[in-house]
Amino acid sequence: MKIALVSPYDWAVPGGVNRHVTHLAGHFVQAGHTVRIIAPSSQRWSHDCDYLTVIGESTFGLPASGSVANLCLSFNLGPRVKRLLAREGFDLVHLHEPFVPILPFQFIRYSAATNIATFHATREGGSRLYAYSRFIINPWWHRIHGRIVVSRAALRMIGRYFPDRYSIIPNGIDYGFFAAEVPPIPRFMDNKRNILFLGRQEKRKGLPYLLSAYASLKREMPNTRLIVVGPDGGMRAACQRYIARHQLQDVHFTGFVPYEDLPRYYKTADLFCAPNTGQESFGIVLLEAMAAGTPIVASRVEGFCDVLGDGVQGLLVEPRNSEALKDGLKAVLSDAATRERMALAGAQHAQQYSWDRVSAQILDYYEATMAARCGESAAP
Repeated sequence: MKIALVSPYDWAVPGGVNRHVTHLAGHFVQAGHTVRIIAPSSQRWSHDCDYLTVIGESTFGLPASGSVANLCLSFNLGPRVKRLLAREGFDLVHLHEPFVPILPFQFIRYSAATNIATFHATREGGSRLYAYSRFIINPWWHRIHGRIVVSRAALRMIGRYFPDRYSIIPNGIDYGFFAAEVPPIPRFMDNKRNILFLGRQEKRKGLPYLLSAYASLKREMPNTRLIVVGPDGGMRAACQRYIARHQLQDVHFTGFVPYEDLPRYYKTADLFCAPNTGQESFGIVLLEAMAAGTPIVASRVEGFCDVLGDGVQGLLVEPRNSEALKDGLKAVLSDAATRERMALAGAQHAQQYSWDRVSAQILDYYEATMAARCGESAAP
């Protein structure tokens, strides 16, 4: 099968959708398929992927659900997409966030192949994009032949604007990579209890709530440390001012950490904390922590509730509530037996989200959708 995987997001900027597409492509190639990734990219060095085609070289960062989406907003992409489709003759085009401007929509316009769409995002208050552009999208909706959502949270959002039949196929994780026995970070192995935060330091990731909870916890459990892994998303200066004002000890900012090193940080942690405030369609970082055997305290938000059983692989606490977060951290850190039980349950649970399983589910969905489309075209 010849497959196109289309992302609207700048390939030079790390992100969940692009990582999803990368893993799918690799597993499809291993399964013997021909794959082409199509995405915009603002930097030449990101073009090294053997099966990447760049369409759109200028991108802009736009606010999106408390984060920033780097998109190509050029209106001259259509002719390039049309030429690519004519040249490549894809059997199937898989569009990720098909109505995020502007690249995927050009494939909907011009692709005569079987078109599959995956909807990744959620937003508790709904989507302005879908609300304001519904009348533009509706005439093109029939050109999508199969629809995937990554979670019930994502289904609730897209289904609110476009009721239809969807299949829930989750995001995947590199289970073997995160479950591997790797050494922890030596400088943090001094018998202190390590709490790990991993993510871009932006508003919706909730780091200020964790810092407030940690300030309270530190007074009751002084033998604790907070390790903050990830790039600055605009919140670091405010967080560091809070740390200085409250004279917080044992808070370490590592900055950006290469993907290859992430399992070592999970293995270093006694507890992984995800204090996110919302807009999470899926809990990839939770599953990575589970695979590594790290118990979790996380906010009770849509997306997280789909992958973590409260009291099983970790604890879910009220979002935007530092006191509830502190109580959850203390409960897990104070009980070694609970941590061990959660770690074992998490490692077992995360296996079902391995990319081997998820990519096989998606390939089965491709085949079923193509067969149904052929059946429709053959019907009298």
